Amino acid sequence: MKHLAEGRRESQAAATPVLTIGFDDTLPAPRTLLFGGQHLLALTGIWLFPGIIGTALGLSHAEVGLITQGCFLMTGVVTILQSSRLLRLPIVQGPTAAFMVALIASGATHGLGTAFGSLMVAGAVFAALSLPLKHWGLFGHVARVASHPIVFGTLFVIIGAQLATVGLSGWFGQPDQHGFGLPLFLVAAFTVVAVIACTLFGGTSVIRRAAVFWGILAGTVVAASTGLWDGPSVGDVAIVALPTWLPFGFGVDGGVVLLMMLAFLQAGTESAGMYQMVGGWGGQRPDVARTNRGLFTEFLGSVLGAAFGGIGTTSYPENAGIVRVTGVGSRFVTLTAGVLSLVLAFVPAVGLFVASLPGAVLAGASTVLFGIIAVSGIQLLGEVEWDELNMMVAAPSFIIALGTLFLPVEVTAALPASAASMLTNPMMVGVVLLLLLHVVVNLLIRPRLTRPSTPTFHLN
Repeated sequence: MKHLAEGRRESQAAATPVLTIGFDDTLPAPRTLLFGGQHLLALTGIWLFPGIIGTALGLSHAEVGLITQGCFLMTGVVTILQSSRLLRLPIVQGPTAAFMVALIASGATHGLGTAFGSLMVAGAVFAALSLPLKHWGLFGHVARVASHPIVFGTLFVIIGAQLATVGLSGWFGQPDQHGFGLPLFLVAAFTVVAVIACTLFGGTSVIRRAAVFWGILAGTVVAASTGLWDGPSVGDVAIVALPTWLPFGFGVDGGVVLLMMLAFLQAGTESAGMYQMVGGWGGQRPDVARTNRGLFTEFLGSVLGAAFGGIGTTSYPENAGIVRVTGVGSRFVTLTAGVLSLVLAFVPAVGLFVASLPGAVLAGASTVLFGIIAVSGIQLLGEVEWDELNMMVAAPSFIIALGTLFLPVEVTAALPASAASMLTNPMMVGVVLLLLLHVVVNLLIRPRLTRPSTPTFHLN
């Protein structure tokens, strides 16, 4: 009864509008542009993830620039559709860490052409599962089962721990790089301090909400002023150009498709929860049909984005935080952010500039971000009632998933490449184990153990 009462109080609180500017309200053009730009700056993945992929896979600045252009295109198209015609909520979508990890893992084994091609196939499958037609949109129902805090809380901790392998090690730069060692380490450390300072002292302004962006900017300025970064040469780059269709070629691998489907499961479930939270702030509760419309847009937009080298998308909690703190819930503001992103997709110099940002600066900023991901998981786990059953869902999943980082080379070398790429990826192993154990333990076993026993009568 206590949990039911708490659930009713939370539902009532969520149903009470908390926004000063509603979903369908408009603002003067200058303020709309200002708030829209704020949302774009807070899209951390666009400024970080292409460079991290490039560093992990040894890509050139031009190749990373193509990924950045694809991300801007995907973000723009999906955010515009979510804000205007389909979901009709102030939702901003951008690249997510789940796909970044999946692209690095599969790209290292099969090449980015197969990684992005398999992402497109997986996205088409999930778009079909969320088709916004009566009796057809299944993912909205699946997301409700998969969104339990024990699943995503544990998964975020696993992802944060996995990403730590590409965080601190990048602070020192590469051995053949000018400034390798202490000089680049100090630049990375300055970036981290700048991110922390913007977060602590930025109040409720764009300084705080886009702290990672400002930290990257500050670190880049320091790197340039100390001669550790020269900036990109954009003289030969066209001022305006279309994003590149299939920039890395096209291929499909069954194992990689499965890997990407698991990433879509995580991203889609996170988005479904975001729709409910943001909708509640405006006194709305998106039903399954409306949720499926949003998810269909997200999945199909990821297919389009991947065709141009864009990383798969999800709804950004940072942007939801901007809506909540400012009280500006106008979907025309987030639509403006989408338009700005779409415009930048056709300016190659922007992608090239992002691609050339100092690696040590990106490593420092990403270290903070990865820590936030892990701690966010710990916060979610605080909502879990830790009895023996839930312990048996989270504990084995956590330790086995991280243990895949240390599998014997002799074992992984004997496996097919697609199987090895999945079994050595903690995020993928973790989400499979968590979903499987959650369904078996909490949905099948728990009701049987807690069901009242039927009295037995004996005749004497």
